[in-house]
Amino acid sequence: MEQGRLNIKQWAEEDRPREKLVAKGVEALSNAELLAILIGSGNTEESAVELMRRLLADCGNSLNALGKMSLDDLTGTVSQNDDGRMRTVRRYKGLGVAKAVTIMAACELGKRRMQEEVTERKQIRSSEDLYRYYLPLMQDLQHEECHVLLLNQACRILENVLVSKGGLTETAVDIRLILRMALLRQSTVVALCHNHPSGNARPSAEDNRLTDRLAQACKMMNIHFLDHVIVTDGKYYSYRDEGTLI
Repeated sequence: MEQGRLNIKQWAEEDRPREKLVAKGVEALSNAELLAILIGSGNTEESAVELMRRLLADCGNSLNALGKMSLDDLTGTVSQNDDGRMRTVRRYKGLGVAKAVTIMAACELGKRRMQEEVTERKQIRSSEDLYRYYLPLMQDLQHEECHVLLLNQACRILENVLVSKGGLTETAVDIRLILRMALLRQSTVVALCHNHPSGNARPSAEDNRLTDRLAQACKMMNIHFLDHVIVTDGKYYSYRDEGTLI
């Protein structure tokens, strides 16, 4: 019997994920082995490691893509041809709601850890700093969100505020509210950031109109408009870097 068909408990001790972690450290484990530890068991045809290898292969071996999978993606069914007859089977046999939720929770913890590491810097010096701050918040969103970052004179973060959700328009983003929040928090520097779930980082005409209006309003209130950054999963657009802020 080949090793792939053995129960993990029947594997050589040094090949079992938990024992391997104890003996060699967590860094020695592959992504599939780490996920296998989380789910604990596979199914009658696949060990937990094999099942996770297949899941990761369907994600292009990308943990980032895995983090975007929904509960239905992980536990859903597919149609399968069985000797000329179609039948419905679970896409990942052995991966029920409890195990899927465990995987989703682990992905979310990883994202939150990234956010904590970013916020520890506290100071925003560039468009890349803005991108790195907002990427963990926005990379998995399937809808648009617009946030304003309130900073002090030294560009240290005072507060991040969600100002619109679902779409970016001049009516959806209340510039008066942004200025009011800045004044209440005694913020002298503000930055705007929103995401494009489509993956296209180029600004729209609506993005440009909103940026111009906010820049003009900040100028009137003697507040420095640091930047407007558009975030996608892997790249960003900065109005400041492109020289398009008025």
